Amino acid sequence: MREDERPGGLPRELRELGRSLRVPDVDGESMAERVLAQLLAEHVPVPVVEPEPERAGWRGWLRRRWRALLAALSGVLVVAVLTPPVRAAVVEWLGVGGVAVEYAPGAPPVAAEEVPGCPDPVPVAEAARRAGFAPPLPEGVAGAVTSVTGREPAAVVGVCWRSAAGAVVRLDVFPGALDPGFVKEVRVQPEPVVLADGTAAYWFAEPHRLAFPLSSVEGRWRQEVRAAGPTLLWVRPSAGLTLRLEGIPDRTEALRVAASVR
Repeated sequence: MREDERPGGLPRELRELGRSLRVPDVDGESMAERVLAQLLAEHVPVPVVEPEPERAGWRGWLRRRWRALLAALSGVLVVAVLTPPVRAAVVEWLGVGGVAVEYAPGAPPVAAEEVPGCPDPVPVAEAARRAGFAPPLPEGVAGAVTSVTGREPAAVVGVCWRSAAGAVVRLDVFPGALDPGFVKEVRVQPEPVVLADGTAAYWFAEPHRLAFPLSSVEGRWRQEVRAAGPTLLWVRPSAGLTLRLEGIPDRTEALRVAASVR
């Protein structure tokens, strides 16, 4: 008796083919790099249609049909994750730390507003006490001040200073579990970039809508909306923190500043 004609033969083979269709995890590197690295590392086989003798009967015919279908699905999955719009949707679904990214290419364009400063600044030690974590600070920045929205365990620490041109630069630091968190609506997908220390980040080059959390005196959270300018976003998994740098329109300079944040 042929293997595919034995009880359980065909279902077992289909289960094995199903297990071979793996979509790689996406966290850090660009989608294309992760997909290719996963495929090369695991040598994931792509199901192919093998010729069967005519005497295989209806079971052989069914197996060939399933192989063809699974091969097509495998190709669709790989192409899908390499397609930029789907890549942005995956980023939205997974989130980037405490930030959700909504890819909306049909949304109307927005003009960036002035980056807000840090109201009611407090010393760094006081900000750390209120937030429950010590905010990382960029090196070589004079006159930086901090402010705190909310309280431990869900607080946003703002670090603000002025660039050489006099523009406000703001670094928001907050836990990844912040709820409500930051929500970005973008017309252009963020660009995956890498900091000097190898940390993966996302660069938002165009102005976009930003919903961000504020807390009332009663400690209740609400979301405000404004138009944000170019922004760099990254995560420090070891500290469980998300960092969002806004106010530096040049990507190279933003990456340099982000790499200095300690």
